[in-house]
Amino acid sequence: MMLPEEANVAKVPGSGDGEVVVRPRTTADIQQAAAVLVAVHTSDGYPVEGVEDPEQWLCPEGTLGAWVALADGRVIGHAVVARPAGEDAVGIWAERSGESEEGIGVLARLFVLREARKRSAGELLVRAAEDFALSRGMRLVLDVMVKDAAAIRLYERLGWREIGRVVHRFGAADAVDALAFVGAERRGRNEDGA
Repeated sequence: MMLPEEANVAKVPGSGDGEVVVRPRTTADIQQAAAVLVAVHTSDGYPVEGVEDPEQWLCPEGTLGAWVALADGRVIGHAVVARPAGEDAVGIWAERSGESEEGIGVLARLFVLREARKRSAGELLVRAAEDFALSRGMRLVLDVMVKDAAAIRLYERLGWREIGRVVHRFGAADAVDALAFVGAERRGRNEDGA
């Protein structure tokens, strides 16, 4: 899937390993991103599903935008904004804010290679997704597994707000506890999301 090249390219100096660049994902990035996803799953247990066919998992139905973080020309991270597809976080936010699902996007498929962390790649990927959503008048939500403390700290540091506890269901009958978050307030939004 080829996505528009319209998002901002963000750069930040790295820690001696070249700068981190975030740009829209292209079809050519998917194979490298899939390999990074498998490595992240091995090191962190994220995601809990999708590693059997990582290239497909990276391209969920309803994808609106996708980005990669690169260092020295190699993919080190990834993020997607997708249309709602039954996520609990969407329902919680729609009920709380009164916003319709058309105004809500889901930040998903966000990961950064373990050895590339502490270089702002996760933050840059979230900011690219937020800018994309803002340009379309959308508010972002996500769910994150309770065990993923570093990801939770990142979202909180970036101004995301916990809006509820949910259960992430996957596989035949597996489930893990998760938290639902709504993206930071951005220009012209009040506390209730209106």
